[in-house]
Amino acid sequence: MKFRHKWVVAIVLVAASAHATRAQEAPPASHVEKLADLLREAEKNNPQIQAAGQGVEAARQVRTQVATLPDPQVMVQHFGVGSPRPFAGFTNSNFAYIGLGFSQDFPYPGKLRLKGEMAKRDAELAQQEYETVRRSVAAAVKSAYFELSYLSRTLGILESDGQLLEQVEKAAAARYRSGMGNQQDVLQAQLERTKLLREITMHHLEVAKAQAQLKQLLNRSQTSPDIEPSEMSETSLPPSYDELLAAARNQNPEIEGAEKMVEKQKLQVDLARKDFRPDFNLQYMWQRTDPTQYRAYYMLTFGVRVPIYRGRKQRPELAQAETELNRSRSELEAESQHVASELRVEYDTAQNTAELLKIYHDGLIPQARASFEAGIAAYQNNRQELQALLTAFLDVLRLDEEYARSMAGRETALAKLEELTGLSLRQEGD
Repeated sequence: MKFRHKWVVAIVLVAASAHATRAQEAPPASHVEKLADLLREAEKNNPQIQAAGQGVEAARQVRTQVATLPDPQVMVQHFGVGSPRPFAGFTNSNFAYIGLGFSQDFPYPGKLRLKGEMAKRDAELAQQEYETVRRSVAAAVKSAYFELSYLSRTLGILESDGQLLEQVEKAAAARYRSGMGNQQDVLQAQLERTKLLREITMHHLEVAKAQAQLKQLLNRSQTSPDIEPSEMSETSLPPSYDELLAAARNQNPEIEGAEKMVEKQKLQVDLARKDFRPDFNLQYMWQRTDPTQYRAYYMLTFGVRVPIYRGRKQRPELAQAETELNRSRSELEAESQHVASELRVEYDTAQNTAELLKIYHDGLIPQARASFEAGIAAYQNNRQELQALLTAFLDVLRLDEEYARSMAGRETALAKLEELTGLSLRQEGD
């Protein structure tokens, strides 16, 4: 009776703990939100995307600034003799005069055009950076959404498989009452049930993290209602790797940005060569002396800024520009190889995971459940030990979780492929 009393107390404590955990952690009912709606919301409200868009607008304002002539200089002159006072008049000397004029600098032809083209490339670079941020945020939203969907599905698995464990616990209790079992079997079954409750609690913590990350990406308040994801469905296989690679080479913003950088550095080399040419200056001056005795003077001055320190300025400038051009070409090649490598990894992940999901769905999971059902029948008839039955149960639980994790991993890989290629690999409503 003493052992039976301890067993009953343990059962009550575990049941009470389970009930309290479910009551405390049960999420409030919420509206299921589709991934496509969240992606549109992120593109509209995400501050990183907004900042990148503002950077594009700022970069577009530079071209006209650098492609325009320098501001002219307006000059007022006074020349006096015999008096330090400005504008003392023409009575002190016949040489006194007042002059008005302006000066304008003219860069060598083609320099302003090249600077404008370089600023245009900078604006195009900013546009590619914006696209990179937009795709990166979209991929992060998808990843967080799939993680949340995985966790939601796993919680359902834990609760569903918990019913299988409840069958084990009842069978152990029945064998104990009939005298065929022992108290250790009952306690072992209760221990596994408590571990299951611990895993559910840990999953709730992971759900909280995923919710916080997703709300941050959507620029929602952390106190806003939790996001309820729709159930994951297996997306159809993507096009061939060669098709994806061709799309990435044409549409990947990192590659396009590297190409724009090469174009800009080519213009920088052309501009460095132009700096071997002189710049010009034009001045015009009107001077007025005593109007009763002398006529006005007019002076036109043409100046040339001669680049005589070529060995210390222009040649190093050209060498620097050519080196930067070579570096930008190497970075373009490196970026192309990096994208191709990432694409290969994610494509293989999506392809192989599709086969793995079929193995789980059609083979491993049904076999594990059949093994568990046979095991519990054998245990109830005293033809199998509890440890073997618990092993069969843990196989069911592990395979169910692995299937859900593989599904989320495959969808995340497809999201990465979409980020790299700019293609849409799932239906609009998904």
